Amino acid sequence: MLIRYLGLPLLIAVVGVIYWTTSHEPAGSALLLIFAAAMAVFLWVLLPTTDNVGPTAPVDPDFEVKRR
Repeated sequence: MLIRYLGLPLLIAVVGVIYWTTSHEPAGSALLLIFAAAMAVFLWVLLPTTDNVGPTAPVDPDFEVKRR
């Protein structure tokens, strides 16, 4: 289960480290590592909702579609 959450972010981080070791360019490496961290947060938050079991808004029984 952990590889499901961290597989893509770890791959992006590895690319960032390889990029740093080959180019020594800090801006691109920092962007890749920040993107890896952001991807980890996105997957941690959104992946549990892929089976449609995430939180949903309550349905308002009194809601009526406005017609013209």
